Amino acid sequence: MISKENKAAAIAKTQTHKQDVGSAHAQVAILTARINEITAHLKENKHDNGARRGLVQMVGRRKRLLKYIESKDFNEYKKVIEALGLRK
Repeated sequence: MISKENKAAAIAKTQTHKQDVGSAHAQVAILTARINEITAHLKENKHDNGARRGLVQMVGRRKRLLKYIESKDFNEYKKVIEALGLRK
């Protein structure tokens, strides 16, 4: 479970204005933070298949949101990718 502080920090990386907490950019940032936490959890708990299933679902949701952002504005997509450090 992501804490309020971590969630706020993740949103702050990509928000477009001060009140922005639910845009696709913010949702991608939140999902990225949750994915990172679950990945660390799975390194210690290899047999937690419920968490693994949730992780795969979150990765798919993030992928769809990124695809949506890319289709709307490619420059914004590049900014989000760079801010979250998703691709090398």
